[in-house]
Amino acid sequence: MSEQRFAKAENAAWIGIVGNIILAAVKGFVGWMSGSKALIADAAHSASDVAGSFAVLLGLRAAKQPPDEDHPYGHGKAESIAAIIVSVLLLLVGIEIAISSLKSMYAGNLEAPKMYALLVIAGSIVIKEAMFRYKYNLGKKLSSQALIANAWEHRSDVYSSIAALIGVGGAVIGGFLGIPWLYYLDPVAGIVVAAMVLRMGYHLVKESIHNTMDHVLHEEDAKELVDEVQRVRGVMSVDELRAREHGHYVVVDVKISVNPRISVLEGHDIAKSVKHQLLDKFGHVSDVFIHVNPYDPDYPYKVTGADAEDDNHPTMLH
Repeated sequence: MSEQRFAKAENAAWIGIVGNIILAAVKGFVGWMSGSKALIADAAHSASDVAGSFAVLLGLRAAKQPPDEDHPYGHGKAESIAAIIVSVLLLLVGIEIAISSLKSMYAGNLEAPKMYALLVIAGSIVIKEAMFRYKYNLGKKLSSQALIANAWEHRSDVYSSIAALIGVGGAVIGGFLGIPWLYYLDPVAGIVVAAMVLRMGYHLVKESIHNTMDHVLHEEDAKELVDEVQRVRGVMSVDELRAREHGHYVVVDVKISVNPRISVLEGHDIAKSVKHQLLDKFGHVSDVFIHVNPYDPDYPYKVTGADAEDDNHPTMLH
């Protein structure tokens, strides 16, 4: 992928790092000054986003490295690994928030937070939602799993801030009206925040692990690749096509059938045309491996799994 792609992704990661450092510091200080457990929990969530953004930055830089002898398919899966790290951080922060909130509830002697805590939470909601939209849209545009996972971290922070806003607001109202039991809304909001963070972390880590394994594009997603191969002059049929995801790009394995009466050189030229066509037409295709079969309408070469090893026509092009 182009240098421009990585530059945009790295800029997004740095925006997340700087923005979350400021938010975590402000929310932590105001939470401590105002006596809000929910706001302190929200600050811890923002602090985890800093670590998450650093993980994304490191993953992007690793994925940027060109293929080498040990990694002939490139380093694209580094972004998926970064996404897993971000997801695990979310789970750890969710557990810590829940423990802290439960401890404050059982300790008793709760007090209503100060009014200015609400202003900080409201500002945090606006900023984090803007960061989510920016990173999510950019992640989709650049096909970056790490950026998308990091974006959902920002969205989970929005949800946690909304829960904190409700909890702190209820506790503040309790202070004005002299209703002590409303003070418990503050730590209860912390527990709600923890549940949201844990749920988000679970779904993200599940998806990230799935993407890190040799996941191939589904048939409907790979259809445009198959159609493009079919249009190449000399290709009589596309017997099989697998597009393996490696982070932001895919590596394509394709089997084609050609006229059995042409020379090996002509079959090789057709395969080379297929490779160049896919690489030129699709920016997310990083490499193409092609297997050429002689066309036989009575015995098509649509083989899968272990049966593929029995193919007696191993003409390959890389």
